[in-house]
Amino acid sequence: MGNITHHNKRQGVLLVNLGTPNKATVLGVKKFLGEFLRDKRVVDVTPWLWFPFLYAVLLPIRAKKIAKLYQNIWMEKGSPLMVYSQSQVNQLRKRLKLPVELGMTYGSPSLKSGIEKLMLKNVEDIIILPLYPQYSRTTTAAVMDALSRVFKQIPVIPSCRFISGYHDHTLYVQALVASVKQFWKKNNRGDYLLCSYHGIPESYAVNGDIYPKLCKKTTSLLARELGLNSRQIGISYQSRLGRGEWLKPYTDKMLKELYNNGIKKIDVLTPGFASDCLETLEEVSKQYKKIYIEAGGVQFNFIPCLNDSSLHIEMMMALVTEK
Repeated sequence: MGNITHHNKRQGVLLVNLGTPNKATVLGVKKFLGEFLRDKRVVDVTPWLWFPFLYAVLLPIRAKKIAKLYQNIWMEKGSPLMVYSQSQVNQLRKRLKLPVELGMTYGSPSLKSGIEKLMLKNVEDIIILPLYPQYSRTTTAAVMDALSRVFKQIPVIPSCRFISGYHDHTLYVQALVASVKQFWKKNNRGDYLLCSYHGIPESYAVNGDIYPKLCKKTTSLLARELGLNSRQIGISYQSRLGRGEWLKPYTDKMLKELYNNGIKKIDVLTPGFASDCLETLEEVSKQYKKIYIEAGGVQFNFIPCLNDSSLHIEMMMALVTEK
């Protein structure tokens, strides 16, 4: 009997991403970063050691710098991550004919507001889709933690189905392949395709985070579909924070190495990011480009994220319908 009632429940979708400051101001950035870096899933340091450093040293120094970077990429309607996320939600709503809401792990709209909006629409069965193709404790598991905190505050918990990753999903790989081919058609193709993923501390991987394994799998599927060998495609990790060891090779070091090995033209893809954001538009397409060109590179092309492209939306629809 359980199954029959299950299908009569009103369904809805919660699309989840990391979040973004609401404003490209020092205050906006401080507020957002404070929430993000307080999460034990992200920074696993004893709170009484970490919090004083975070608030007294790190945020005052970093917030100014980061606010400036956000100002460089800010769009007319706000932060790129937010603009693309809203567009993804709107398109999914239209195509799925289901209630779809957005919730961010940090900042707003919060996961709580997303869940509440769905429940106001009488949704009893929520499909939760975090837009992190490669599972990691720092991203996907952090969503689970945050959701359990939300559910503690709600009298009636809806039934939920959680999509914990899609690193090797056919439609995801196809969408990436199509975007690379389309980019190559319009621009001069480089000698090498570097897949740059967001890094995590090395110790997390040593302690069982499967993230690097999944990044490698995505990259090898891309290589196969694009017909590239190990001299034409590779993997690296970006956006490290602090002084500890993070997953290697580091993207900035890798770019110099590739140039030294005779790669004069490079294309960089960021398959782990569902939407363009500070890490792709500022770090990769500006800072890393500068590093590569200064090392002597001739051409550096950043291939945009899947954002709200129709193939990306189709993939999301498939993930939801499979659930």
